[in-house]
Amino acid sequence: MNWRRAGIAAALVIPVVFVFSRGMKIDPREIPSPLPGNPAPPFALAVFAPGQPPLERPIGDTVRLADLRGRVVVLNFWASWCLACRDEHVGLTDVARGYAGKPVTFVGSLYQDTPGNGTQWIAEMGGQSYPSVNDPKARTAIDYGLYGVPETFFITAEGKIARKITGPAPPQVIRQIIDSLLTTTSSP
Repeated sequence: MNWRRAGIAAALVIPVVFVFSRGMKIDPREIPSPLPGNPAPPFALAVFAPGQPPLERPIGDTVRLADLRGRVVVLNFWASWCLACRDEHVGLTDVARGYAGKPVTFVGSLYQDTPGNGTQWIAEMGGQSYPSVNDPKARTAIDYGLYGVPETFFITAEGKIARKITGPAPPQVIRQIIDSLLTTTSSP
């Protein structure tokens, strides 16, 4: 046996095996974001879909992150052409309705789409309990480092990004994150 060749082969194979074994432990849907723990990028966006009572906002009203200080904010980026957005829509709107009257604000932000398509999609989906805003040049999406839709950001009452979910956000996970943020907010 040629020990030199065996040593060279081992030196080449061991790093490849290490890289593959490490890659098998990583969730490909988990896209790291530098934003959690940092102040949320400010935004001021116009409402194009008002939502339903008691969470509605008038069409044309401007939602400003600065005005939501003291409340937990759930910011969901979505689009009418997004199939995964359909998967999360009903659960997200039900969760939002469940937090009515609590210091939590849900905001949908339309991404790379038109308000007309967005309004039609919401109607086709059976409505939406919270308002949606238009981000016409995707400036807010860029500020938040959006990879695609849907993505949901959880912003603390102090205005910092606490968490981000890439892909459809499961209702139980949304509730768990919001409840933990409400507990942190109400603690002295």
